[in-house]
Amino acid sequence: MKIRTFAAIDVGSYEVAIKIFEFSVKNNMREIDHIRLRLDLGSDTYSYGKISNDKMDELCRTLAEFQEIMNAYKVEAYRAYATSAIRETANTTIILAQIEQRTGIRLEVLSNSEQHFLDYKAAASRGNSFRKIMEEKTAIVDIGGGSIQFSLFDKDALVSTQNIRMGILRIQELLNHLNVRNSQLNIFIEEILAASLASYKKLYLKDKEIKNIIIIDDYISPWALKRAGKNPEKAFIHMEDFETILQMMQKKSLVDIAQSMDITEEKAPLVCISTIVVHQIARLMGAQLIWAPGVTLSDGIAYEYAEKKKLLTGEHNFERDIIACAANISKRYMGSRKHTEFLEGISLSIFDSTKKLHGLGKRERLYLQIAALLYDCGKYISLANVGETSYNIIMATEIIGLSHLEREIVANIVRFIYGEFNYYRQWQERGTTLDKSAYLLAAKLTAILQLANSLNMSQKQKIKDVRIFLKDHELILSVESAEDLTLDKGLFQTRTEFFQEVFSVQPIIRMQKKLKGVGMKDGK
Repeated sequence: MKIRTFAAIDVGSYEVAIKIFEFSVKNNMREIDHIRLRLDLGSDTYSYGKISNDKMDELCRTLAEFQEIMNAYKVEAYRAYATSAIRETANTTIILAQIEQRTGIRLEVLSNSEQHFLDYKAAASRGNSFRKIMEEKTAIVDIGGGSIQFSLFDKDALVSTQNIRMGILRIQELLNHLNVRNSQLNIFIEEILAASLASYKKLYLKDKEIKNIIIIDDYISPWALKRAGKNPEKAFIHMEDFETILQMMQKKSLVDIAQSMDITEEKAPLVCISTIVVHQIARLMGAQLIWAPGVTLSDGIAYEYAEKKKLLTGEHNFERDIIACAANISKRYMGSRKHTEFLEGISLSIFDSTKKLHGLGKRERLYLQIAALLYDCGKYISLANVGETSYNIIMATEIIGLSHLEREIVANIVRFIYGEFNYYRQWQERGTTLDKSAYLLAAKLTAILQLANSLNMSQKQKIKDVRIFLKDHELILSVESAEDLTLDKGLFQTRTEFFQEVFSVQPIIRMQKKLKGVGMKDGK
């Protein structure tokens, strides 16, 4: 039986960790080693905007040791990711180059949405326990050093995801600055979080009551897992028990807390802060049960690697969550549901029918689908400048599972549905971060979405069925409709030039009384 060895490295705000995993052909992911070292990078970043030279030296020494550990285990592949402590430094690019030169490890920086999506996958890697708890209204609360992510689910369907920039280390830095005593923590933290939690409740919770909370963090979770005998399926805490734990903490010194919870004394303040934060969130949501499965970002890194390499077959559909997130953004900005459904269906049909032209894959198809869902979100702000306002909304709104680069690709696709496509030199003048390959990808998907949109410019959904096929240098769109399409055909001809420019193929619309074969919904 072939065993593959993989390493996941997490450079976090408070510690640096490596996990070694084994994958077997039996759809099994097994952790064989976990090494974590305290390295408080976040305090430097959140206070001064840069990581000190001493901590950079310590980080490089640690990663060099991780390289030796990987060699000892004969690791076949690895992924090394950094989160907010490096993401928010002023000199991120210099730091990454220095780390690779000094250690040989290529460290990548995760965007906030990518980081929390991997944490979400880490929880999903717990299998039966995850599936069971997600059957009811559940929130995944991902507590990091720099921020807290809330993801709400209803019967395994993602309802919303939001982030507040008030993580455990940020709170600790503020409390240290104010010289807050342990007995005052609860009052001060409640005041610190009050405005953010009140706004979150008003905008996203409203009258919803969440029954379960899944906690992903580096503070409570390790203790909860140890308390459960290292069995994730038993790491459940009822609210009554959680409140008892909180009361115990408030009566004890940090030394006593560290001893009673079997944690280091330096970690005790962070565990106290995290416990109070979780209690306030649970009370806000009306939750009755807390599950702390003890997963880390490293578990999510390994799970995603195994999925991509087809070493594991995950049961949860994560792509559906990304699409649900985009659909909820569209709903929030009062997008046109009927036209969005039409645009989504026809654009995906064109994509599937023209694979020989564009050569794109499943991930790029997802970008197109998200762009179709968000094509008119900017109308909520301006009817006169829909493209630009849509672009700004997408760039300012987190879409779980998409990187910043991917979100910028989607935002540009939506921007140019409404006007002439800007060429690369014009993009550079606007200060784009997209390289030429990303630009060309955006151009192809924009051409497809523009063509799909041109079939329903009146937004009356006159076309009931469409069959698409390539013939020589023509893309034939055979459509069926019981209504007069004279205006629609005229508008269609004015919107096909860019598609022809990108693909060297002329789109042609043809009427048929009745069609058999592939309809537009088959491409979804």
